[in-house]
Amino acid sequence: MNADLQNMNVTVLMGGDSAEREISLKSGTAVADALESAGARVTRLDTAAKGWHRDLPVETFVFNLLHGVGGEDGQIQGLLESLGVHYSGSGVLGSALCMDKAKTKLVWQSLGLPTPDFQIIDNRSDLAAVIDRLGSVFVKPVSEGSSVGMSTATDVSSLERAWVKAAESGVAVMAETLVDGDEFTVAILRGRPLPPIKITPASEFYDFDAKYVSGTTQFECPAPLNEEETAVLQALALEAFDASGAEIWGRVDLMRAASGWQLLEVNTVPGMTEHSLVPKAAAAAGLSFTELLMEIYLGSMEVRHGA
Repeated sequence: MNADLQNMNVTVLMGGDSAEREISLKSGTAVADALESAGARVTRLDTAAKGWHRDLPVETFVFNLLHGVGGEDGQIQGLLESLGVHYSGSGVLGSALCMDKAKTKLVWQSLGLPTPDFQIIDNRSDLAAVIDRLGSVFVKPVSEGSSVGMSTATDVSSLERAWVKAAESGVAVMAETLVDGDEFTVAILRGRPLPPIKITPASEFYDFDAKYVSGTTQFECPAPLNEEETAVLQALALEAFDASGAEIWGRVDLMRAASGWQLLEVNTVPGMTEHSLVPKAAAAAGLSFTELLMEIYLGSMEVRHGA
């Protein structure tokens, strides 16, 4: 597998200026280091630098490790397409849709896929009516990742505090019915679901600290499910991934409630740090980190560029 990377001209985009900049730098560094070790010629570009696109090498393939707004919402994808540059992962439409959690859920609801009920809230919302309709809620910006700005609320006063916190992101805020159950995630790679992962957070929920700081969050991969449960979960995750317009690779997050599986969101540029889940799932499927990167490259060229 490594021989395929020998002298390949690869550019890794990382950093940027979203709320997830620091995680993106870690993801990009991990990917760039692995590609260099495999023999690729790697250019590292931080898109926070003005005019960074002028430093793109000729005839390069871009590994996009930009998380959040600007890198995961179709903007960078549209720019690269306008420049005629081949890149990894989902295209403009899938990236834009998946970045908006509320619109993704509307698509799922229209198809009858299970996802918690929700409502967009702002400073004019009747918060008491929101609690009456949805019960305890999870409040989050519709277009931030890594659990930025997320918190729970059980009454009007806590919902108001949660809205203020989420609104600091500068994007729309949604309140989603809080699901009581275990959290799982399923990585998708080139049209197939990888072994599911069960996540047991060190804190109340799988927040930023639980993802990137705490060393006590537990990950079980493969998840402790029987064969039939695993198949049902993987099939639902793949259907949700495809319905959202996502392509090549990504991750679908779900909860297991008493009533069954509930879809939460799709990540089209998941983290690739030492704490990240896609590399864990790939390892459980027998793929090394370098082999995972090669699969992403091959899938990207095949789907978008007909290679």
